[in-house]
Amino acid sequence: MSDIILTQEQIKRYARQLIMPEIGGKGQVKLLKSKAIVVGAGGLGSAAIQYLAGAGVGKIGIVDGDSVDITNLQRQTIHAGNLGMNKAESAAKFVKTLNPDVEVEVYPENVNVNNVRDIIREYDVVVDCTDNFPSRFLLNDACVMEKIPLVHSAVLRFIGEIMTIVPDSACYRCVFPEAPPPGSVPSCQEAGIAGVATGIFGVMQATEAIKLILGLEILENKMLYADLLTMEFDLIDIRKDRNCPVCSGKVKDLQEESYVETCRIE
Repeated sequence: MSDIILTQEQIKRYARQLIMPEIGGKGQVKLLKSKAIVVGAGGLGSAAIQYLAGAGVGKIGIVDGDSVDITNLQRQTIHAGNLGMNKAESAAKFVKTLNPDVEVEVYPENVNVNNVRDIIREYDVVVDCTDNFPSRFLLNDACVMEKIPLVHSAVLRFIGEIMTIVPDSACYRCVFPEAPPPGSVPSCQEAGIAGVATGIFGVMQATEAIKLILGLEILENKMLYADLLTMEFDLIDIRKDRNCPVCSGKVKDLQEESYVETCRIE
């Protein structure tokens, strides 16, 4: 891509970022040249997509095969007024209205072993906003194999976690080698989920993706765990598992997870 020269309109739009020493003009150009893909346009994705677009990430892919339901709107605020519309299409509509600088690629489908590597391959960072174990493991494995950074988060009730996985760092399977037994973790429908929690962690995911693009410090080999009800935050050091089948390279191809989903992608 040829060098980008910021227009007067862009200088006005991104003025509050341009004056930051961590971003500046060079950083803003990096953002405009970057490509991020958000998998899941639900509660986490709703927040992440809005702030990635607002920051001027040049291309945003949005993956989701579900349609907007009224029960989503308590946390998936990006879909206001779009009941019945595919979520990826709905989110893309918001992005185009918010920031004309951003190119949007829509994938109105859910990821699976057959399509995930082709979908994520052209992007600089993958933002995992899914809400089920099979999709989390699938994205982790695909990103490790493709050597693409991944920002993971998961939320239930008021509790959430976030970590960023880059080539050669600890991956999701290093922390969670396998999904918990079916029935041991309540579903979102059973346990509930605070809309503000998905918003906060979705924004943190956008923050991690932006920092990664800019070359700033990220949650590499660390997991941030937070209980927003008590406002207790723990930053946990994690280690790469030498026996991890994905990190070690023993597993060369993606495999279907034989696991009963606790939730669908929001």
